Amino acid sequence: MSQESEERTQGDLTRTGMSLRHDREWDYEMDRILEEIADRGAERVGLQFPEGLKRRGTRVVDDLRQRAPDGVRFMLSGQPCYGACDLDTYLMRRTDLFVHFGHSPMKESDQIVYVPLFSNVDPFPIVEDATAELPEPGGDDAEVGLVTTAQHMNRFEEMVDWLEERGWAVHTRRGDDRLTHEGQVLGCNYASADLPVETVLYVGGGKFHPLGLAMEHPEKHVVIADPVNNVVTVADPDKFMKQRYGAVHRAMDAESWGVIFCTKIGQGRWEVAQDIVASNDDAYLITMDEVTPDRLRNFDVDAFVNTGCPRITTDDGPQFHVPMLTPGEYECAVGDRPLEELSFDTFHGTW
Repeated sequence: MSQESEERTQGDLTRTGMSLRHDREWDYEMDRILEEIADRGAERVGLQFPEGLKRRGTRVVDDLRQRAPDGVRFMLSGQPCYGACDLDTYLMRRTDLFVHFGHSPMKESDQIVYVPLFSNVDPFPIVEDATAELPEPGGDDAEVGLVTTAQHMNRFEEMVDWLEERGWAVHTRRGDDRLTHEGQVLGCNYASADLPVETVLYVGGGKFHPLGLAMEHPEKHVVIADPVNNVVTVADPDKFMKQRYGAVHRAMDAESWGVIFCTKIGQGRWEVAQDIVASNDDAYLITMDEVTPDRLRNFDVDAFVNTGCPRITTDDGPQFHVPMLTPGEYECAVGDRPLEELSFDTFHGTW
């Protein structure tokens, strides 16, 4: 890669792929997994990794095989995985122990061991850089909200203390039952950022979470401190919101609707899907696990309503051949809600 190309892509995860400013190493908690295997006498162990870490799966199995008792079989899930809402229930039912990497639990289960994969990247240099975007410390307005992802929760209390020692009043909260920790945000849930502050500091990799946070809380100044790419940016959701308004406008002329119910264990909103179909004679319920443009291309409808993961709609929406709306956007498109009330779709509660 040329120096010019490298400078152009620094901090832009949508263009760099896995090329990051810092090597990202994770705590796979091998000792804990082996202890669970021994305590349970497990002979069949399932391992599920998020998409970006599936390539590490075989190496983790190799390490576990070297230390596990003879006769223990390890099985890797090849199913897509984007969160703790996305468990491979088929494999889970066929194992004595199921290990889910990369996320914290939405719902505790005796059969599942959650390994959040805490990052070893030091967040404090980039947090210090990010303070230039925060209110002046020590003053009456020196208030900031702090949020992060599961990978940095092991340093969260330290980050709170660091900011408070330097003159900021730090606000944090735990959101709802979908969130395990105080200050944690998900790609579909930003309830922990519902704080009485104008500025929220997000510490974590990439722009996926903070852009959603900024769309959910457009009144807040969302500062992104990315310790992996070593960059500080401010979330700007305008481009995404313009896409959503455009999709709603295109769907206003729709005469037929496909209403998608996602069958993944933590992504279904059955009652929402049923209510839409019951109130619209030209709406058709479609059930599926993985919602992709290719899988929907053969359905002859004018628009879709996605009652599953809201990030499918906001992030992949332009790739679908007809408008793909959230339930709230659908209400705007059919005239049940004023367009001025358009808001970001989030997911709350567990299964």
